[in-house]
Amino acid sequence: MSTSSRVAALGFAGLGLAGALAGCSAGTPAGPAVDTSAVYTDGTYTADGSYVVPSGTESVTVELTLKGDIVTNVVVTGHATDPQAIQHQSEFAGGIAAVVVGKDIDTLQVSRVGGSSFTSIGFNKALAEIKADAVQS
Repeated sequence: MSTSSRVAALGFAGLGLAGALAGCSAGTPAGPAVDTSAVYTDGTYTADGSYVVPSGTESVTVELTLKGDIVTNVVVTGHATDPQAIQHQSEFAGGIAAVVVGKDIDTLQVSRVGGSSFTSIGFNKALAEIKADAVQS
């Protein structure tokens, strides 16, 4: 391959990369719009969420503080009995604040935190209960 052919190939590759990255810009919507019109009462709410893992049923307690529909604090306490579930709940509890604090409660749908996907199921169940308790009618 000649030098000019290599330069042309690199140029086209660079244009392809630039085009791909342009599709990932911050202005591109990540998914469907979320309805954030619900209004929630400021305060601290607590709820439990359970989920099933291969070793049985486990649960977490979620304590979440809201101010102006924004999560200002979250604490997750695990109640696992299985050693692997205990580890996953601990990793989840250690990473959840970085995922949800500062976000509108209506935009939250946690799928995996700290490598734990099952704990997310319990968290989301507790979150649904907290939203139902906190929503203003």
